[in-house]
This record gives sequence, C-alpha cells and structure tokens, in this order.
Amino acid sequence: MENMTEGARNLGFVLSEAEAGRSRDIVTVASGEGKLAPGTVLGEITASGKYAVSANAQVVGSEGAETATAVLAYAVDATSADAKAVAIVRAAQVIADELAYDSSVDDAAKKATKAGQLETVGVVVR
Repeated sequence: MENMTEGARNLGFVLSEAEAGRSRDIVTVASGEGKLAPGTVLGEITASGKYAVSANAQVVGSEGAETATAVLAYAVDATSADAKAVAIVRAAQVIADELAYDSSVDDAAKKATKAGQLETVGVVVR
C-alpha cells in the first residue's frame, strides 16, 4: 500500500476566530507569489496594498510585506496573475506549527518576530 502525505488544510491552522467572519478579509495576493498553501504568513505591500509572503527583511518591489499582517486561509495560485484570497487579519488565534513562512524566516527567533508582528493586528500565534 502506498503512503500519502496530506498537505495543509484550508483553515486548519485556526484555533479560534471572531464570530460572523469578522476575522477574515478578502485580500489580493500579488502576481508572482506562486502557489501558496493555507497558513502562509503574509504582509501588505505598501505601494500597492496587495499581499505577498512576509520575508524576514525588506524585498525590493515588496516593501512593507516584511511586516506580517495576515495569514492565508485557503490555497491560492498567484503564479502569473494577482489572485483574490481570504486571509485571517484580526481577532483570531492560530497554531504556530501549522503556519508556513518565507524561506528567509528560517529559525525560531525569526518566527517569534513574525508572531509578534501578527499579534499587533490581533492574530495571536499559540
């Protein structure tokens, strides 16, 4: 029998959120971000208001996205075009081990920094 590995599930990282969808917003993920899994930590690009994966440091063309402000709720493909997506942006608790980060967020200290950034918008990482 072949073993299969299940990927991240939609909203599988959420411990709790506010009633009536108050924790969620529709955001635009910037073209070129690729295929993103639920639980991906995002930041808002200052110039465009679109979202990108939140890197550890500022990336040219994505200035502002280095500050984590949202967590992607459902998988999205923004490989070749902007994509509308649902994100958790406030009043929620999320599971730390279920979050996906940019490859530059590669140690506990950097993940703790992202958790602190998310907490400032009301998304608590547990």
